[in-house]
Amino acid sequence: NPLSSIRSAIETLRRIDDPTRQRQLLAIIGQDVVRLDRLISDVSDASRLDAEMSRVTAERVDVVPILRTLQELDEATRDTENDPRLEVMAPATGYAVWAVEDRLVQVLRNLIGNAQSFSPPRGRIVVRVKDSGKMGELSVEDEGPGIPEANLEHIFDRFYSERPSGESFGQHSGLGLSISRQLVEALHGQISAENRRDLTGKVAGARFIVRLPKA
Repeated sequence: NPLSSIRSAIETLRRIDDPTRQRQLLAIIGQDVVRLDRLISDVSDASRLDAEMSRVTAERVDVVPILRTLQELDEATRDTENDPRLEVMAPATGYAVWAVEDRLVQVLRNLIGNAQSFSPPRGRIVVRVKDSGKMGELSVEDEGPGIPEANLEHIFDRFYSERPSGESFGQHSGLGLSISRQLVEALHGQISAENRRDLTGKVAGARFIVRLPKA
């Protein structure tokens, strides 16, 4: 955890005189402070969600304008042509569910952010909106390596973290998907994960599915 890393770096820093090693240790401490701040923020958010969601009333929310805005933000912030591209497949006339708008945005941004982390260069991230009986279904699909079958449910556990091999350690607290499930279930919905497969049965990416009551 960040505190153990910070403590170890400080103890080592006190014993060495090499300026290069000192700078390296100070950089580690700086990174761990960022990790600790993120962890505290996420734990705080998770701890107050139940009380907050019990006081709010779900409203009719059109998800299509939200998704179009997220798509525009994605286009505006893509650094290179190799960055994955977000696509939205939704009814042109709009699609409404019962939700709390800012919390629904939080869930969508978390799922899209995860998809971006695992996507290959020039990969496609597709958000689809469709009916699922009495529920509205929003799915986020990527073209990454997929999810280990044994972990399809555990990925929603607190502090579980399955990250890309090339990603810097400590960039995520392991609470994002847990908080997303907490939010969706508070809105009387469900969230699940599965692997996408091609015609040969090979894993072609991951799919996260959010179901909320239709408005």
